[in-house]
Amino acid sequence: MRSFPWKLPLAALVVVGLAGGVGVAVAEDGRTAADDAAPTVVELPVTADTYASQASPTKVHDAYTWLSVCAATCDGAASSERRSFLTFDVPALPANAQNVEMILSVRPARTSDTTVEVRDVADSWSAAELSWNDQPATGAVIGSVKGLTAGATTSVDVSAAYHGTGAHSFALTSPAGAQGVLNSSADTAGVPPKLTVAYTLGTVAAGPLPFDLPPREVLEASGKKVFAHYFTQFRISIENKPAETDYYTRNYLTPDGEGGIHSAYGGFLRDRPLPRDPVAGDWQLADMVTEVTRAKEAGLDGFTLNLLNVSESNYHWQAALRLMRAAPMVDPDFKIVIMPDMTVSTLKDIDAAGLAAVVMKLAALDSEYRLGDGRLVVSPFKAENKTPEFWAQFNALMKSNHGETVALVPFVLNFNASFEKYKSVSYGFSEMEYGAPALQDSLPAKIATTHNAGVKFMASLSPQDSRPKEGNYYEAENSENLRRGWTKAIEGGADWIQLMTWNDYSENHHFSPSVRNGGVWLDLSSYYLTRFKTGAYPAIVRDTVYVVHRNQPFGAGPAPTSTQTKLQKIRANGGTPKDNVEFLTFLTTTATVNATVGGSAKTYSAPAGVKSTLYPLALGFNGATIVRNGQTTASVNSAWEVKGTYVSQDMLYSAASSGRK
Repeated sequence: MRSFPWKLPLAALVVVGLAGGVGVAVAEDGRTAADDAAPTVVELPVTADTYASQASPTKVHDAYTWLSVCAATCDGAASSERRSFLTFDVPALPANAQNVEMILSVRPARTSDTTVEVRDVADSWSAAELSWNDQPATGAVIGSVKGLTAGATTSVDVSAAYHGTGAHSFALTSPAGAQGVLNSSADTAGVPPKLTVAYTLGTVAAGPLPFDLPPREVLEASGKKVFAHYFTQFRISIENKPAETDYYTRNYLTPDGEGGIHSAYGGFLRDRPLPRDPVAGDWQLADMVTEVTRAKEAGLDGFTLNLLNVSESNYHWQAALRLMRAAPMVDPDFKIVIMPDMTVSTLKDIDAAGLAAVVMKLAALDSEYRLGDGRLVVSPFKAENKTPEFWAQFNALMKSNHGETVALVPFVLNFNASFEKYKSVSYGFSEMEYGAPALQDSLPAKIATTHNAGVKFMASLSPQDSRPKEGNYYEAENSENLRRGWTKAIEGGADWIQLMTWNDYSENHHFSPSVRNGGVWLDLSSYYLTRFKTGAYPAIVRDTVYVVHRNQPFGAGPAPTSTQTKLQKIRANGGTPKDNVEFLTFLTTTATVNATVGGSAKTYSAPAGVKSTLYPLALGFNGATIVRNGQTTASVNSAWEVKGTYVSQDMLYSAASSGRK
């Protein structure tokens, strides 16, 4: 059974440090329930430990019988700081583990007034190679202790660093005091560092899905891969403030935000990531851990990382680095496809050698996606901004200058205009997603074209596409666009899938759990993903009903308070505007659906399996209840009222699930 971290109460998220890998069970009312039994305690030995000395910057200390921690001016000598590094392997905890706590314990070999600070370390390292000149980056302080007593255990709470199964690394640093000396694992007569993990067991709740997702190892065994396009602009939090006052609320979701530059089209965004309370410590890295966890728990293999800027001081670049650091913290098998965006200023005019140098900075971080034979996958966005000759030169320079063989997967905006030109330099090929159901019908033919040329195909799928700033939208027909896209990609034999996007809220083709979709698009994709990877749809074991609708008719008019002047119009190839509310049922057997459409009751019989039922959209609220043999088995009420006028025009579909409360 999988758990969904975005359903945790916000307070619980802080307690477990935004941890992902542990399945914290959540009851239907959103509360966790602790077992009356005492916490389970697991003691873990250190798997690697060493220290680095600024005074001996190239020296390796992994065989030393002690660890050393000292401030920058150590024992009166300037530039002589010492830092210790520790790694522990945390096993998988039970699916209903909660209230996870971690205590780091060390044993001092001498008494001193040392202040020891513990910092999280995200990057991997080797004790046999670590020196002052070759040490991993350290994060924010997550705990500290002042004063060491020889032979007495010193402990620090490091729960904020918990991120699930796998390696957990820490750095011990000191801002003040004399040198601290600790037992290392090489001292057979001493007591080496240890990590104590404690947790309680909560009630295992039924999952939010209509089915049970296959075990991770079953999904990973498939050669068919599913990635999601990650967009660094719209992270979970931009400034770590409460949702009611954060950047999304102040500037992106209001017409007068960012100095009024978005007022003409009613505000920059219509949706946002699920909000959270402020988080202590390295909150940016913690948010990336949450993003990776959500994707991994849905069955995804990784992200395609859109590089919006490659200047090392730029926040897009720093966010990209954090994402690549976060991936192995959650799951070493969750991989990142490097996707240089050839439309942005820092890449548009770059030469092949410069691009190769940029790619290699990320390829050194151990979370990049490679084929089984070691080839590095690079998937440039709008690859047609460079010539086929440019990409041939890039491939050659990666090999000659960096020893890397590239599997190039150009991601283009127009397949028909690009494939013949670029197929000779391509391992795979991909085209921008389609926002209207009828457009999905072209997928099988395009997949066949690439396969006939010996090239793989990565299909890009989206739930919808609505762009207030650009003034256009596709008619997605409720959930039809997503479901038909998955079906056509599967029928056509696509090799990979790219969910387009994970989190681009400005174009509204995002899958990441958000305020307006609550995780529904990701839930539906887990169903089709299972078929894509295993060859069979999962059995439906829980009645579930989804309701999908717009919050206003496509022809709604402005409210008196609206100042919007630029309206969204259907794209030339975007289908025909529709006004429907959809009830999408996943049922174990035939049942009765008691639906509410704008306050009016609708009753119908739905068969076992998957069934989409449409009713004309009406003003008011929508919901549905599944009844079988007089018993309610599932129920959902959309939180979004359909209104006839708008302050900001909104062509985005909202979605709600009976599996999520």
